[in-house]
Amino acid sequence: MFRPALIAVALLAPAPVLAQAAPLALVSQHLKAVTTMTASFVQTDRMGKAVSGTLSMKRPGKIRFQYQKGVPLTIVGDGKALTVYDSSVRQESRWPIGNSPLSVLLDPSKDLSRVAKVVPAPDPRMILVEARDPKHPEFGTTTIAFTRNPAAPAGLMLAGWSTLDAQGNRSAVRLTNQKFNGPVDDRLFRWISPRRPGARG
Repeated sequence: MFRPALIAVALLAPAPVLAQAAPLALVSQHLKAVTTMTASFVQTDRMGKAVSGTLSMKRPGKIRFQYQKGVPLTIVGDGKALTVYDSSVRQESRWPIGNSPLSVLLDPSKDLSRVAKVVPAPDPRMILVEARDPKHPEFGTTTIAFTRNPAAPAGLMLAGWSTLDAQGNRSAVRLTNQKFNGPVDDRLFRWISPRRPGARG
């Protein structure tokens, strides 16, 4: 969280804080330059179990995680709400997109300086952005990884992210085969609860 500060305060800030403005601005440029994205993903939970699938995203607010066959989860963001459906127990959870740990990625108009900061990366070709809502610590912390790639929008490639929830559980998503700004069917982001008679999700 970095709000615009008085010049006197800024001059007293530690050098690492001042130095991160440029990469954070670059991340913001990337997010604004990407209207759609598709990718393959591998998701790993805190126990090390991995599942795969395909990701479709259309800004603002639309996202779908289509998991591999046999995984009972479906995650769909329709632009307003994010729905998580577990078909094994017929349980559906739904909350506003803005409360999602991925709201930074889904809303390019969001002021990153209010909710995110650049953190040290193990590779100089990588930018790590740590995002959290200080007003809602229960949403946890999401660390998003970008790699520098001249062929990608604003010179950055979204590589994946890890999420640490309020209970200390960590999960990670790694992306491959990223494709930007191509056609993505809006029907992917429509959600009709399978719990309704005759409905399909």
